Parts: sequence; C-alpha cells; structure tokens
Amino acid sequence: MTQAKLVKLAKQGNTQAIAFLMNRHLKPKGITAKVILQDTCLQIMLESAQVPNQQALVAFVHKGINSLGTTAIEKVKVYGQQVGEELPTWTDEFEINIREALEEPHAFTISIILNSNNECDLTNHNFENIAERMTNDILSSCKDYLIKKVSVSNGISVVSKERQ
Repeated sequence: MTQAKLVKLAKQGNTQAIAFLMNRHLKPKGITAKVILQDTCLQIMLESAQVPNQQALVAFVHKGINSLGTTAIEKVKVYGQQVGEELPTWTDEFEINIREALEEPHAFTISIILNSNNECDLTNHNFENIAERMTNDILSSCKDYLIKKVSVSNGISVVSKERQ
C-alpha cells in the first residue's frame, strides 16, 4: 500500500493504518505500537524491552496524530509498557485540537488582477504600486506569514506567502 493511501486511511481514523505508520518509525527503536479506537478516543499501547520514554513518545504521538487533521479522533490515551508486564508503567492523555492540526505550515497564493485603463494612463509601475498596496492591506493581519514569491506581469500581481 502506498504512503498516500496509508495517510488517507489514517486521516479517516483507521487504526491499522495509524499503527503501521507509527510502527514504521518505532520498530527500529525496539518499540511496538498497538492502536484501538473506541468512539472518538484513540488508545495507543507502546511496548518495548525497556520502559518506553514517556516524554519523547507522547510528543511523537501528539505531533503525528495532530498532523492527520482527523475529526474521527477527539482524545488520545497513550500507555507505556515493558514487554511481559500486565499493566502499563505510565499513561498520558490529550485532546486533539483540530484548529492546531490545521495550523501546520502551508502555502497559499493571492492573486490581484488590475485591468488596464488607457484613459487613466496607468503604467506597469503604477500597477505594481497599486498591487503592492492592495497586497499589504489584505495581508496586514497575517504577520506570521512570510512572502515566498511576488511577481507582477501585465497588471497581474501574484504573491505567495508561507507560514513561519
């Protein structure tokens, strides 16, 4: 199965896909993840020969599950257990904030199209100034974005911004 299909299934809350993606990173470290979903609570059991590192693994799970941006999961419970033990050594839980998942770095494009008007004698320089002012006005509330690309051609200004 391709990476794209696995991620799509994981975004839908498919526990086998989530477990596969996690185990691909964890197994080389000697850790195995078992995943179940009950209602909207994802439960993840992490097992290894030594007690798994709670702080590092909870951060790993939190980042991975949030990045899925799924609405199928609202809460995550993570358990750390040494192989052969009956009960987990530690537990942790957190809620999924969909807004947080959507705030991952991304790029977007704003296009401003200014039509030429010969009667007003607007030059390309005028178009560039107008487009720049409009872009600044539109994006003034998006201070945490960086300009990635700006191009002006025949009265069309294209500004690509990327989140920090």
